[in-house]
Amino acid sequence: MNAWTHFWQQSATVPQLVALQWALLLAAACAGGYLLQRASGLPKVVGYTLVGTLAGLAGFGAPLWPLHGMAAFVIELGVALVLFECAGRIPLRWFRHNPMVLAQSLAESLLSFAAVYLTMRWLALPAQVASALALVAVAASPTVLTRVVADTRASGPVTERTIVLSTLSALYALALGSAQAGMALHSSAGWLAGLGAVLMVLGASVVVGAALALLLRAALRFMSPTSESTALLLLLLLTAATALAPALGGSAPLAALLGGMLLKQIHPRPWAWPRQMGTAASLVTLLMFVLVATVAAQVDWSALVAGAVLALLVARLAGKALGVGLANVGSGASWRQALWTAGALAPMSAVALLVTAQRYAGATPAHGAQIAAVALPAILLMEVLGAIAAAVAIYKVGESAKPWAAPAPTDGANVPGEQP
Repeated sequence: MNAWTHFWQQSATVPQLVALQWALLLAAACAGGYLLQRASGLPKVVGYTLVGTLAGLAGFGAPLWPLHGMAAFVIELGVALVLFECAGRIPLRWFRHNPMVLAQSLAESLLSFAAVYLTMRWLALPAQVASALALVAVAASPTVLTRVVADTRASGPVTERTIVLSTLSALYALALGSAQAGMALHSSAGWLAGLGAVLMVLGASVVVGAALALLLRAALRFMSPTSESTALLLLLLLTAATALAPALGGSAPLAALLGGMLLKQIHPRPWAWPRQMGTAASLVTLLMFVLVATVAAQVDWSALVAGAVLALLVARLAGKALGVGLANVGSGASWRQALWTAGALAPMSAVALLVTAQRYAGATPAHGAQIAAVALPAILLMEVLGAIAAAVAIYKVGESAKPWAAPAPTDGANVPGEQP
């Protein structure tokens, strides 16, 4: 056994064996998610995360933190796919008719930031660490929510509002995270250089997002939205944008989000996410969820930070609930719907991980270690518990089947990537 283990470790850099490791891990995650949903009715993402967590705790693969190389690219691509889809469902004119939805978004983001920042400062963490953790806490998880919605076949006003609020919170977190990272890298050169770095990040993201939207708009003039070729074109353009945005100094997920919003404005006709995209996008998101869990689980865990993690999560949930509640008047939702909307904003996942990586890269080694020690366990915990909370919240407002009841088996049901 020792000889075989030594041989495996020595051969782990061979591409074929690395591919074999990841293929088996993803197959186990796929089966685990399916079996969990079949047995309990819970979203498959819970099973994906649990398998990734076990792999990370077992030391699977090379150390993945801090994010780098192909792992970082896959996570960014998975986030870009989901954010582009979610942003494409947000018509800006909706905010003119119901501005309180935008007010809810701003209120829950600001109050969750303030609540977490003040809590972390109360725990005597440095201001730089507290502000980074507060920014991570702002980001809800449209990646988890869209998976929960697909698995529970949810639909309704609370479901749509929650996806909009989570997408906007991701926009705030990614934009501010990229801006803070740019300023931190140029802090020694003065505030003018820092401002230039911020404008470079935001400008490059806007340019890439606009190019993506315009190319897709041109393609939709002569290609059918339901065609397999359109789905492939969309996937390839998003992949190209994910590779190009960082090279130009921008943020790939932010560019995809802005591109989806712009496409919705210049192509307002209803446009469904191509069905042919389902399997390919689901494979990418499956890999993203497993990677997030594996990365978070491989970081050193300590009982000393458990209290800080729990305090962060409680403060975050309180801030989001208070923000949604305060701006609920005139938003068209009942107080009961507002309560469960706040509960559905609980998940944290890949967007929060990317923001953590940005703040980690721009911090000193000591502060970066503190940020990762608190943020990564919180992300891992809320990728599981947040998915369950979102499923229960959506069920409680009557927009999905009971999430803890196993679905009845049907032909083709529960196949990863199948669209409702």
